[in-house]
Amino acid sequence: MRHAVAPAQTVENTCFAVTDLLKICTHCERLSKKDLGVRIPRPLGNGPSRFIPEKEVCGLTRHVSSAADVSGQSVMISNLFHQILQVSKVDARTQSIFEDAFAALGRLDNISLVMGFHPQYLESFLRTQHYLLQMDGPLSLHYRHYIGIMAAARHQCSYLVNLHVNDFLQVGGDPKWLNGLDEAPQKLQQLGELNKILAHRPWLLTKEHIERLLKAEEHSWSLAELIHAVVLLTHYHSLASFTFGCGITPEIHCDGGHTFRPPSLSQYCVCDIANGNGHANHHDDLLGNQDMCGEVEVLMERMKQLQECRDDEEASQEEMATRFEREKTESMLVVTAEDEECVPSRDISRHFEDPSYGYKDFSRRGEHVPTFRVQDYSWEDHGFSLVNRLYPDVGQMLDEKFQMAYNLTYNTMATHKDVDTSMLRRAIWNYIHCMFGIRYDDYDYGEINQLLDRSFKIYIKTMVCSPEKTTKRMYESFWRQFQHSEKVHVNLLLMEARMQAELLYALRAITRYMT
Repeated sequence: MRHAVAPAQTVENTCFAVTDLLKICTHCERLSKKDLGVRIPRPLGNGPSRFIPEKEVCGLTRHVSSAADVSGQSVMISNLFHQILQVSKVDARTQSIFEDAFAALGRLDNISLVMGFHPQYLESFLRTQHYLLQMDGPLSLHYRHYIGIMAAARHQCSYLVNLHVNDFLQVGGDPKWLNGLDEAPQKLQQLGELNKILAHRPWLLTKEHIERLLKAEEHSWSLAELIHAVVLLTHYHSLASFTFGCGITPEIHCDGGHTFRPPSLSQYCVCDIANGNGHANHHDDLLGNQDMCGEVEVLMERMKQLQECRDDEEASQEEMATRFEREKTESMLVVTAEDEECVPSRDISRHFEDPSYGYKDFSRRGEHVPTFRVQDYSWEDHGFSLVNRLYPDVGQMLDEKFQMAYNLTYNTMATHKDVDTSMLRRAIWNYIHCMFGIRYDDYDYGEINQLLDRSFKIYIKTMVCSPEKTTKRMYESFWRQFQHSEKVHVNLLLMEARMQAELLYALRAITRYMT
């Protein structure tokens, strides 16, 4: 069957050329081939996120995806990229960050596009990730990407797995390793236990786990290699949380990212005729705006009252400890949404061992997470220096990234301006650490129940502990009056707090082994 085509003159009047082969439609701004009658893949989703409307994310989304798909040649993509950016709606700083990222990786993934809401953080994140994956370090390049695959697979994050499968092959990795972890070198197989514990129950990590890796005869890891591996594992565990928490969709050229099915009538443009896309049914996934009246004002009033209580009285150390234990126990009782087992596909599960191992509600079985006192072992006083000593500069980069996420503020809450959000940001960060048993002696954990409602706690626990179960309904159920950029900011806090929590347990175990 031949595809219907429009007269050439009609199409050309609605498009402008960017190369001899490609054009951008001035109506829908999609990139397409000049040759009429040639079908072109179309993104399955609208924008880089299933949760965030495309119009709220930077305007270059569709162009970058299309360029990566239809050219098939990296040189052409590179030449197109600068021209494509000129028709997008991003500020100069964000545009510069996107261009640098594209130049370094040859792509601009949807994670970066969503993080583009916060360019200061994105710059720090990309710099750190680039160093971990591409700059001089203890591990070879293909080992780095394979560890990224192992870590992302632990949470069934096919988006990150597919990304690093491609990178692994591009740097010369052995395709046989991709058949499953049992096809990889014994040295990497031995990392499976550490990967499993860090991802789901990091408080169970001991110096004996470290010793087994460092004293495995011909398959042993050096301390520097292990530090590099630990940072990669924690980076991709937490990035999987962000990916699911923001509903990141695959790029158009990736598995699950495209279709030849035509758009709905409301999205139809004359350029779709030239691209070989006819009409078809389309089901819009739109939810009405059901803002919770006064939600922001109530939260701001609670913050004000808590600040006044801080000024009036200070709880004793015994009471502070009791409040922490109470909050830790309550966090174990928060049920993640759709509390059911997510069975990983064979494509994912072959990259890790023991698929049944995951986060469990320990208090329901008479167990509990032991308390980790930050005063005894902290990132600032212990972890930072250990990482920097064994993997130079990385400790500094991680510290900057943690601080950027923790301190990032625009002094706004929804439509309100000039708001001090430090109390709220600290409550979110400390609640995540509390779920991992980490206690700050100088923090009153009674504030958490005042600032974080149950729907928010369910979202936090699911995204941090079982991110593969995160749903759009959960994302929409908390902070309904807040902007999507503010929810992305929350996800950055969750991601970095989780990474630091995992690192603390791993680095403490390494320190105990060394001493």
